[in-house]
Amino acid sequence: MSIPAALVYLLCLATSIVCAGLLIRSYLRNKTKLLLWSALCFSLLALNNLLVAFDLFVFPDFDFTIARNLVLLAAIATLLYGFIWEID
Repeated sequence: MSIPAALVYLLCLATSIVCAGLLIRSYLRNKTKLLLWSALCFSLLALNNLLVAFDLFVFPDFDFTIARNLVLLAAIATLLYGFIWEID
């Protein structure tokens, strides 16, 4: 894997961590339910990006595809739940 590709994946991981952190901080200040569900979603997306980095760089011989897809499904389901049932 080339260095620019590795940088893109690491920047995606860093961006999702920063977004999750900002959403958590905002939720702790405002206590809005949509911020909670968004923070949980971005935390799971950060975990998904971490699994992608592990899959491609740390353990290239081990396949994390099922774990990545399950975490991604959980992230999308969390945000959908927040959008559908928790919006006031």
